[in-house]
Amino acid sequence: MHIDREDMLELTRRMTVSRNCFSRIAGAYMDEEGFIDGTFNTHFLKLSGSEKEKNLNIAKTVPYSNTNVNLRNYRLDQGARKPGSIMQLLEALRQCELKNDALLYSLYDYIGERYQPGYPYAVYLFFGSYDVPTKGKDKENQWESEEVYQFLIGTISPVTGDYEAGKPEAGFLYPAFANHSTDIDGINIYQAEEGAQLFAKILGVQA
Repeated sequence: MHIDREDMLELTRRMTVSRNCFSRIAGAYMDEEGFIDGTFNTHFLKLSGSEKEKNLNIAKTVPYSNTNVNLRNYRLDQGARKPGSIMQLLEALRQCELKNDALLYSLYDYIGERYQPGYPYAVYLFFGSYDVPTKGKDKENQWESEEVYQFLIGTISPVTGDYEAGKPEAGFLYPAFANHSTDIDGINIYQAEEGAQLFAKILGVQA
């Protein structure tokens, strides 16, 4: 199942300082062996203007990337959501809007156990909501909302300087956004290096 570029552009238009769809950002700084060095969890609107812009650029890397090349769609079968699975954990984090630190630590530990690149890195998570406008028969957007798309964007970035996350090398958008709607059985996974499968391997999903 291919990703429609227009769906991704529709999301990124809500990822600006003036039209921001994110309400929360959380993350962890990991050492080269995958152990947690420090964490944060805050309301996105409490960030300064420069911090908002910097973090929006990190989040936008995922949906703004080259669709079906660097950003690919992966399907989730019933087994992917079995009790104790990583996808069940992601869904729980989406439902709590990143407000449960115990769940967040579980995710950081899960990633750290599976990714030790030999250099420090950062895991960032964003929770966003988008009131999807109804489209009329002429495909023009109407004022009323058709549904609320609630989603997570996650990224892994090398850390430079004093806890400064660089450009993401991997990331995901969950659930997928397809045909102007929530695709709960899909997850879009981003990889800066074409052909690499970092988050797909970490999350245990297949294209």
